Amino acid sequence: MMRLLPSLLTSLLAIAPAFAADKPVKVFILAGQSNMEGKAPNTLLDHQATDAKTKELFAHLRKDDKWIVRDDVFIKFLERHGPLTVGYGSPNRTGAELEFGTVTGNHFNEPVLLIKTAWGGHSLYKLFRSPSAGDAPAAVLEKELKQAQARVEQSNTKNKKNERLPTMDEIKKEYGSSYRKMLAEVKDVMDNAGTLFPALKGRPLELAGFAWFQGWNDQYNGAETEYESNMTHFIRDVRKDLNAPKLPFVIAVMGQNMSKPATGAMAVIQKAQLAMNDVPEFKGNVKAFRTDLLVDKAAEELFPTWQKNPEQWKLTGGDAPYHYLGSAIWFNRIGKAMGEGMLELLK
Repeated sequence: MMRLLPSLLTSLLAIAPAFAADKPVKVFILAGQSNMEGKAPNTLLDHQATDAKTKELFAHLRKDDKWIVRDDVFIKFLERHGPLTVGYGSPNRTGAELEFGTVTGNHFNEPVLLIKTAWGGHSLYKLFRSPSAGDAPAAVLEKELKQAQARVEQSNTKNKKNERLPTMDEIKKEYGSSYRKMLAEVKDVMDNAGTLFPALKGRPLELAGFAWFQGWNDQYNGAETEYESNMTHFIRDVRKDLNAPKLPFVIAVMGQNMSKPATGAMAVIQKAQLAMNDVPEFKGNVKAFRTDLLVDKAAEELFPTWQKNPEQWKLTGGDAPYHYLGSAIWFNRIGKAMGEGMLELLK
């Protein structure tokens, strides 16, 4: 077995994170759909972190020309887990978790654990629907059932099969499935934190806050008209089900309208999300902030002609407007505002 020289052992101990063992790990849940997953390409972050025009925006996230790998902030996102650094978004991408974890990690003397539960295309109306929101309207459920049964009947006729038709109970079961999956993921990570993150082994955990970044899939079929009610139910139910009655909530309000005013269903959802700031029981423990005010204007200006300038676009953005242009700058600004909003509530 290899033995460490005393001087090397001393050096390693000196750089190891030193936390008071009796102080609980601060746990934050980051939930939502694809934008909470994170859509800024890692290659874009690598470029902008070294480009003279933008590198100052990323300097605090780097050391010795490399991305910092935090020894005091840990993250679990689906099958991935480890110390916080770039790359914990969608595959080969980064999201708001990078700056959120940086802000909270810099603030607390205790270690921070981020549990990210995000799935693209999941609405608050259906998959994230929480228990107290109740069933969707009967007419909506009946329509879904007929459509599902028609698809099976069509398949049976085409493929000469005799598959069973879906039932109403099966249609209803889909509602809230992501909400339940989110709670199960949080419980699993908190139960197994010491195994997933050896540095946290034996430490108590404290659920400290919840960040929500979602909205796009509620723009359809009238779901936006229920958003305010569903968001209110969601906050109450999360607090009840996690046994955290005053759990601080930060909401990143839809901002894909960029510098132009939102219209239609997006405007309705924005208003609904911002309305959480005015619910009497949420005063001082819920904060919704606008993400459109944080837009990366360079990416916004270039996007309309990106197909004519694909190489230039790769150095500025990396996705469509519904994914905040894949802008590393925009996602970082959102993450920072999310973290600062959380600290404001925790005061």
